[in-house]
Amino acid sequence: MSATAFTPPLVEDTTADHTDDVAAIRQIIANAETAFNTNDADLLTGDFTANAAVVNAAGTLITGFDALLDANRRGLAGFLKDQYARYEVADITFLRPDVAIAHKRAWATTADGEPLDNDHAMIALYVLVKQGNRWYTAARQNTLVPKDE
Repeated sequence: MSATAFTPPLVEDTTADHTDDVAAIRQIIANAETAFNTNDADLLTGDFTANAAVVNAAGTLITGFDALLDANRRGLAGFLKDQYARYEVADITFLRPDVAIAHKRAWATTADGEPLDNDHAMIALYVLVKQGNRWYTAARQNTLVPKDE
């Protein structure tokens, strides 16, 4: 089979109106921003599934809600205590009616919310699942964006 003979499928749900789903996912990311900026580990962790997997910006894999809550408590009380950020949802794609992926850009800010740089410092990939009528984050991958030298 040649490379030109294969066309990969487009995996995107178009069977439902996702207006409310988009709002719920945007709220999850807004919760993360508020939690980060107020050092609220419970809020930061509250939208994850029990078996969530997170790769933090340092490349460490954290699995499970309790381990993630512990890591968030330690980080927000420690080295992240005086760090602030602004988050922006870059995109949301629904793979199935109850599965979505989203990208979030993050900018480092002052405590007053003033950006420290023009370009975003991190991008995160969220894998989200809908359980009942509520969306949860099942996985998140954070990647630092290198500064232009």
